[in-house]
Amino acid sequence: MITSTRLAAGVCALLAALTAGLALPAPAAAGEPTGEDAPQVDLVLDVSGSMRTKDIDGGTRMAAAKQAFNEVLDATPEEVRLGIRTLGADYPGDDRETGCKDTARLYPVGPLDRTEAKTAVATLTPTGWTPIGPALLAAADDFEESGASKRIVLISDGEDTCAPLDPCEVAREIAAKGIGLTIDTLGLVPSAKLRQQLSCIAEATGGTYTSIEHTDELAGKVGQLVERAAEPVVTPVATEGATACAKAPTLESGLFTDREEFGQQRWYRVDLKPGQELRASVSVSADRAVTRSYGVLLRAVTAHGREIVRGEAGGDGRTDVVSTGLRYPKAEADDDEDAGTTEAVCLQVTHSFAPASGVKTTPGLPLELTVDVVDGPDQASDVASFGLGRGWWLLGLLVLVGFLAGLVWGWVSRWRVAVWRTN
Repeated sequence: MITSTRLAAGVCALLAALTAGLALPAPAAAGEPTGEDAPQVDLVLDVSGSMRTKDIDGGTRMAAAKQAFNEVLDATPEEVRLGIRTLGADYPGDDRETGCKDTARLYPVGPLDRTEAKTAVATLTPTGWTPIGPALLAAADDFEESGASKRIVLISDGEDTCAPLDPCEVAREIAAKGIGLTIDTLGLVPSAKLRQQLSCIAEATGGTYTSIEHTDELAGKVGQLVERAAEPVVTPVATEGATACAKAPTLESGLFTDREEFGQQRWYRVDLKPGQELRASVSVSADRAVTRSYGVLLRAVTAHGREIVRGEAGGDGRTDVVSTGLRYPKAEADDDEDAGTTEAVCLQVTHSFAPASGVKTTPGLPLELTVDVVDGPDQASDVASFGLGRGWWLLGLLVLVGFLAGLVWGWVSRWRVAVWRTN
């Protein structure tokens, strides 16, 4: 005879088994990090004597850097191998030859021990010279050999003091080695000379330059660059946009780079079939001094000039990059005859950056264009149940479990009432 206790235990066992099945870890998706070829980042920090200056949110530049580093170390993704190198941290004297050798590996590039790294940063005191060139040369050797992305993030409040070793030439030499190393630079002083030098270093390796005025900006930008290192590496393809839609190069899905002069428009073409959707985005970077109000416009137009859709964004000088994007789903063909026809969609990129007084206008500003042509909403929904929408089977299973549990519990309740009435 089945007692109420045994029946309730059986229901619990059934639900536990179903729940355990749902809780099993899903197999790793293709492309997920496995620990091999982990992205690597080396933070290179200027610890020269000028870092004692109190002009960032009422505190010293060194204090701002330490606070930013602590926040970044807390937020560093687990898959990133991170290291820290200093320049000007150890030699306080006046001997130039010795001062220009003052660069040291504070924390080796590798798995991050947050406590150890924070402790090392806490001991830093602004001390000596600013040997940027020697520090970059040494930092390039800090990385392990692998096919993963490698990134140096240089933070400095002054120009290199160890000429004739030009840090810009050093960056070009590093780029010429073909080791896939990107150098991003952050300047802590709004100086034209510092901007010029740090911009040159970044541009030589395809990196970015950012001028920092506040502690939260420093932490945010460094954190962004560290996280970017963990993103899949996509090699951009150089292209050259035209001055009119009719002359525009035809692009397929991918990442493209170009340069756009001040006051210029750049045109690109994408062929779209019925039922497909175009997704495009563009970023324009200010790699030199510009006015503090600017914007970027991305338009999709037909070959005859009719606007289909647009995306636009503006900036006020707080960032050196402005981005926008758009989506255009092309309707399905009405009959088989039109199903194979393509439509030429032209993408127009316009920016309103204006050069500051005395700044060179050539070459144009760096432009990065992402183009993605995918199946439209109807086709995407068919694929979703097996691909992107794998969560639907889980939802369906949960509904089924809830339905069965409700039936069993209702039957148990009825049986218990019947037994109670019999007794």
